[in-house]
Amino acid sequence: MLSSSSGTPFVRRAGPFGPAAAVTRGFSRAIVIVAFSLLSGSCGYALAGRGSFLPESIQTIGIPTFGNNTSYLDIAQILTDKVRTEFIGRGSYRIIPETEGAHALLNGQVTGISIAPASFNQGQQASRYIITMTASIELRDVQKNAVLWQNPTMVFQEEYEAAGGVNVTDPTAFFGQESNAIQRVSSEFARAVVSAILEAF
Repeated sequence: MLSSSSGTPFVRRAGPFGPAAAVTRGFSRAIVIVAFSLLSGSCGYALAGRGSFLPESIQTIGIPTFGNNTSYLDIAQILTDKVRTEFIGRGSYRIIPETEGAHALLNGQVTGISIAPASFNQGQQASRYIITMTASIELRDVQKNAVLWQNPTMVFQEEYEAAGGVNVTDPTAFFGQESNAIQRVSSEFARAVVSAILEAF
């Protein structure tokens, strides 16, 4: 993490879109674009390991089911479950699905999901797709009612190699035929969200 002369943290950007992370796994390539926008008076914390920059009072994080502004009805619950699982896997905090009893709340809103062909085979059928998911994520200290971390425009892209015969761009139809795709995209997205909060800005 870098700091400006005023001491405000900022992110070193690579290219015009500033990708924060890239994951290559088999035929899948994931790119996370993190554009941080902090409200005036709020603080951003870079958390490493146990998260020593979080207030000591925060031991339990509530993660209610994310909101969903897309036409794909299942995405909010799938993504919420993946984020909870990813947090639990890190072993640093107690994770609960409700707001009551939480020291901090992680709220999310899935704002968009789209699918576009990336390449075609000789039969002019799409052989690879780019899946793009956008969301607004916020971590808030409940007792102080203060934003600890937020990204209102988090964008995640993954390139996915489709099975033969798939040639759709509607998310519901696509994921109906490619059931593994939504699980993989959601897992990578959740990993990106949790890493951004617990590791570095």
